Amino acid sequence: MTDSSHSPMLDFAGSDERAGFRLHDIEVYNWGTFNQRVWCFPANGDNALLTGDIGSGKSTLVDAITTLLVPAQKIAYNKAAGAEAKERTLRSYVLGYYKSERSDSGLNAKPVALRDHNSYSVILGHFYNEGYDQHVTLAQVFYITENRGQPERFYVVADKHLTITEHFAHFGNDLNSLRKRLRAMQEVTLNTSFNAYSAAFRRRFGINNDQALELFSQTVSMKSVGNLTDFVREHMLEEFPVEERIQALIQHFDDLHRAHEAVLKAKQQIALLQPLVQNCEHHQQESAERLAQVGCREALAPWFAGLKAGLLEKRLDNLAQDLARQQEQQRSLQEQQQQGQSQRDELTRAIAQNGGDRLAAIKEEINRVQNEQQRRLRAVERYNKLSQKLGLPLADSAEPFLATRQALPGLNERCREQRDTAQNEQTETAVTLRNLRQQHGQLDTELASLRQRRSNLPARILDIRARLCAELAIEESKLPFVGELLQIREDERDWEGVSERLLHNFGLSLLVPDELYVQVAQWVEQTHLGGRLVYFRIREGRNRLAVDTHSDSLVRKLQIKPDTPFYNWLEAELARRFDYTCCDSMEQFRREEKAVTQAGQVKSGQERHEKDDRHRLNDRTQYVLGWSNEQKIAALEKQAADLQQRIQQHALQLAGLQQRQRELDTQLELLAQLSVFDNFQELDWQPLQLHIHKLEQERQQLEAESDTLRALQEQLRQLENELHNLRDALDNKNRELARTEQKQEDTQQAANEARAQHQAATPELQAHFAKLAVLREQALEEHTLTVESCNNREQELRSWLQSKINAADKRLERLTQNIVQAMTEYRTAYPMDTQEVDVSVKAADEYRAMLASLEEDGLPQFEQRFKDMLNENIINEIANFQTHLRREEQDIRVRIDEINRSLHEIDYTSGRFIQLEAQSSGDGEINAFRNDLKACTEGSLSGSQDEQYAESKFLQVRQIIERFRGRDGSSEADKRWTRKVCDVRNWYVFSASERWREDNSEHEHYSDSGGKSGGQKEKLAYTVLAASLAYRFGLEWGAIRSRSFRFVVIDEAFGRGSDESARYGLELFRKLNLQLLIVTPLQKIHIIEPYVASVGFVHNEQGLESKLRCLSIEEYHAQKAGKTATP
Repeated sequence: MTDSSHSPMLDFAGSDERAGFRLHDIEVYNWGTFNQRVWCFPANGDNALLTGDIGSGKSTLVDAITTLLVPAQKIAYNKAAGAEAKERTLRSYVLGYYKSERSDSGLNAKPVALRDHNSYSVILGHFYNEGYDQHVTLAQVFYITENRGQPERFYVVADKHLTITEHFAHFGNDLNSLRKRLRAMQEVTLNTSFNAYSAAFRRRFGINNDQALELFSQTVSMKSVGNLTDFVREHMLEEFPVEERIQALIQHFDDLHRAHEAVLKAKQQIALLQPLVQNCEHHQQESAERLAQVGCREALAPWFAGLKAGLLEKRLDNLAQDLARQQEQQRSLQEQQQQGQSQRDELTRAIAQNGGDRLAAIKEEINRVQNEQQRRLRAVERYNKLSQKLGLPLADSAEPFLATRQALPGLNERCREQRDTAQNEQTETAVTLRNLRQQHGQLDTELASLRQRRSNLPARILDIRARLCAELAIEESKLPFVGELLQIREDERDWEGVSERLLHNFGLSLLVPDELYVQVAQWVEQTHLGGRLVYFRIREGRNRLAVDTHSDSLVRKLQIKPDTPFYNWLEAELARRFDYTCCDSMEQFRREEKAVTQAGQVKSGQERHEKDDRHRLNDRTQYVLGWSNEQKIAALEKQAADLQQRIQQHALQLAGLQQRQRELDTQLELLAQLSVFDNFQELDWQPLQLHIHKLEQERQQLEAESDTLRALQEQLRQLENELHNLRDALDNKNRELARTEQKQEDTQQAANEARAQHQAATPELQAHFAKLAVLREQALEEHTLTVESCNNREQELRSWLQSKINAADKRLERLTQNIVQAMTEYRTAYPMDTQEVDVSVKAADEYRAMLASLEEDGLPQFEQRFKDMLNENIINEIANFQTHLRREEQDIRVRIDEINRSLHEIDYTSGRFIQLEAQSSGDGEINAFRNDLKACTEGSLSGSQDEQYAESKFLQVRQIIERFRGRDGSSEADKRWTRKVCDVRNWYVFSASERWREDNSEHEHYSDSGGKSGGQKEKLAYTVLAASLAYRFGLEWGAIRSRSFRFVVIDEAFGRGSDESARYGLELFRKLNLQLLIVTPLQKIHIIEPYVASVGFVHNEQGLESKLRCLSIEEYHAQKAGKTATP
C-alpha cells in the first residue's frame, strides 16, 4: 500500500471482488453439540449468513473458526454469544457438554456430556485463492488422554483441499495411524505446537504479524458499539504484554528489598550495639575505679600503720624524758624514807626500854579479836536471814542451831517431793489444757463452716468437694452429699438419733451425675484428698424397681429433699439398704429380720447384732443429715461454751501449780545455802566481845603508869604519820614510774608492730599509698591525727571508701543488668549472628568487635550494594519499563496514524473522510503513576551517593512495586489499578474528525461525550474497523490476484445496530472486498440478505444435538416465497 498522500482514490472495481484467500468450507466433527457426524458449512468464498435461535449452536461453529486461527490464550469461548465467564472450554467442546445435573452429593452441579474420553474431534477450514488458484486447508484434531485433563491436539496445514470424511476418518481407534497417513500425504504438514502451525498458515495468507489475527478475534467478539474510545481500545489497539516486565520488576525489587533489609538490619544492629558497647565501656571504667578503691581499702591498714608508727616514735621521745624526771623524784623520796626509818628505829628502842613492848602486843591482839568478831557477826546476820525466810528459829544459842542442823535433811527431802509432785501435776494439766484448746479450735472451725451454710456435714468433707468443684469449674450444687438431701420427719424426731447413727456414713457419700463422672473420677485418681471420700455414679435412665418397705421401716421416717434430681435414686437406695424395722419392744426386735431399737441396737439378719455407743444417740454434734443445721449449731455452741469454761479452770489450776513449783525451788535453794553453816562457833561472837573489853582495860592501865612513854609514843606516832605519807608518796611515784615504764614498753611494742605492718605491705598495696593521702583529705577534710584517733580515722576512711565501693557496685549491677538485657535482646533479634556469643559482660569484646565490623565493613558494604542495586538494577529496570511504556505509547500513535492512512482512502460520506484523534485521558491515577515512574528515575544519571537520596528512591520504587504486587487488604483494587495504569491504551481517549477531502478542513468532530446517536457511533466504528482490517490484512486495493487474507467473522454486530448503520457497514466491507461470515438471529436478515450468497440455519430442537441446514440465497428466497404463498 502506498502513502495516502500520493496514492489515488481507492477504486472498488468489480474485477477484484473475489481477490485473496477466502473461506470456502468449514467442517466440524464431534465439536460441541454437533455430534457423531461431519457437519459442513460451504461459504464458497462469498459472504454467508449463519443464523438460528439462541442456544442452537451458532457460537459453537464460530468458536471452531476462532480455534483454527487464534492462539488458545487469546480465545474466550462463547464470547461471540456474549458470555462473560468461562462457560465453555475446549474440554466442553470435545466431550460435548449439553446440560448440567445435580451431583451425587446434591450440593453442586455437574456437566452431562454427549461423548466420553474415547472419542476424538476434528475442526477443518478450507480456504481458496482464485487469483492464484491456491488451496489452503487448516485442521485440528483433538483427543483426551486423561479423564479430568484438557484435550491434547495436533495441527494440520495442507496446500490442497482436504475434507474430514475423506482424510480424517476410517483409521480405527488408533490416532497414530491417522498421523502416519497425514504425514505420508503430499503437501500436508503436521505440527504439535500452535506457534509452528500459526507461522505456517500466516506465511501462506500473507499475514505478517499476530496483530491481524488479534484483530480478527476482536472483530468476532465485537457487539454493539458503546463509545468510540472503548471501541478503539478493545478492537483497534492490541493489548501490550507487561506482566513479565512487572514480574521482573517485582523480582528485582525483591533483591533490592533484601539489600535494603540488610542495610536496615545493619543499622538496627548498630543502633542496638552502640549503647550496649558504651555501657560495656562504662562498666570497664567503673570496674577499674572500683578495683582501685578496693585496693585503697585493702591498703588502709598498712598505710595507717605507717602514720601511727611515726606518731608512736614521737611519743617514745616524750616518754623517755618523763621517765628520767620520775626516776629522780623516786630517788629523793627513797632517801627521805630511809632517814625517817632510822629515826623510827631509835624511838622504838627508847619506847621498848620504857614498857612499850606489852602495849604493842595488846594493841595487836585487840585488832585481831575485833576482826574475828566482825566476821562472826556477818555470818550470824546471813544465817538469821535464811532462817527467817524458811520459818526456822534464829541462831541465838547453840541449841536452836543444832536442832535446825538435824532437821535440814528431812526438810530438804520433803521439799523435793513436793516440787516433783507439783511439776507432774503441772505437766498433766498443761496437756489437758492443750487438748481442750485444740478441741475448742476444731469446734470454732466447724461452727464457722456451719454458719456459712445450711448443711450439717463436717467441714473437712466439704473442703474436699470445694477443691474438686473449683478445679473442675463445677457448681457445688451439682455434686450434693446424701446428707444434704435427707432429714428426719418432724413427727418422727424420737428416731432421729438412730437414723443419724445408721445413715452416718451414707450421708457422707457424694452423688455424681453420669455426665460428670469421667471428670470427677480422674480428679479423685490424681489428687491426694487428705481424707476419705465415697461417691456414687448416678446413671441417667436407670430407674430402679420400687422396693416394698416394712410399715415401721426406718425409711418411712426419712424425708428426701423434693426438688433434687436424685430423688428416685435415693428413694430406691434407701429402701434397698436401710429397710430396718423400728421396734418399740425387744419381742418385736427379736422377731424381725432387720430391726433397730430406740437405744440404737441394730439387727442385720438373724445372726449379726451391733450397738455403737462411742457417741450418745442425742449428740447433735455428730449429726450429718438435713438441709438445716440450726440445731447442730446450737449443740456445738453449747459444747464450745462448756469447753471454754473447762479451759479457764485448767488455766487457773496450771498457773497455781507453776507458782507452787517456783516457791518450792526457792525453798530448796535457801536450804542449800543454810546447810553451809555446820559449826555454831563460826556464829558465836559474844565471848570475843568480853575478851576485847579485858584487853582494853589492860592497855589503859599501862598507858596511865608512864608520862615518858606517852611522849615517846607521841613522837613515834607523828613519825609514823610522816613515814606513812612518805610511803604513800613513794608508792604513788613507784606506780607512776611503773606506769610510765609500761607505757614506754607498750608504745615501743606498738611502734614495732605498726612499723612491721607498714613494711609488710606488698608492692601492690604500697602503690595505693599516694592515692590514700589524697583520698584522706577528701574524706576526712581538716583534722589532727593522734595515736588514739588513728583507728577511728582509719575506720572513717574505710567507711567512706566502702560507700564508694557500694555505690560502684550498684552502678555496676545496673550496668550489668542493662548490658545483659541488651545482649539478650540482641541475641533474640539476631540469633543466627550470635550463635557463638555469650550473654555476659565478659563477652563485651565480642560485641565490641561486632560493632566495629558493622561500622567499618558491614554497613558500608550493605549500603554500597543497596545503592548499586538501586541505581544499576531497579532504577534502570524502571527506566526500561518506562521506556517500554513510552514505546507502546508511540506504537499507539503510529497505529492510529496507520489507521488514519487507511481511513483516508475510505469515503465516510461523499467528499469527506474520517481521521482518528488521540488525546491524553487526563486520568488522575494514570498521571500520578507516570509522575511516580518519572520521579523514580529523576537524578539517577547524576550517580548521587547521598544516603537520603537512596532511601527516598527506594521508598518511591517500593510504593509502585507494592501496588504491582498487591497490598494486604487491597490486592483486588491494586490488580485493577495495575491493569489500568500499565495498559497504555488507557492513557488515551479517542475522538474522530470528519474532514473535507478538498481542503482537509473539519466538517464535524465526534467524541464520546458528543451525544451522537447509536447509528452514528456504529457507522463510525465500522469505518474505523474496516480501515484497521485493510491495514492489518494488507489489502491490495483493486488487485485481482492478491495473497492477502480476506475473511472476517462478524457475530451479531450488524444484528444489534440500526438498519442504516448495518447497511453502511455491509456496503463498506463489500467495497473492501472482504468476505463476511455474518452471525445473527433472524430479526435483521432483511438487511443482510442482499449482501450474502448463502444461509446456514442452526437448530437444536431438544437441547441435545445441534444440526446445520445450508441454503444458497436463491434457495432461501424460493423457500421464503413458497412459505409466503402458502395459505
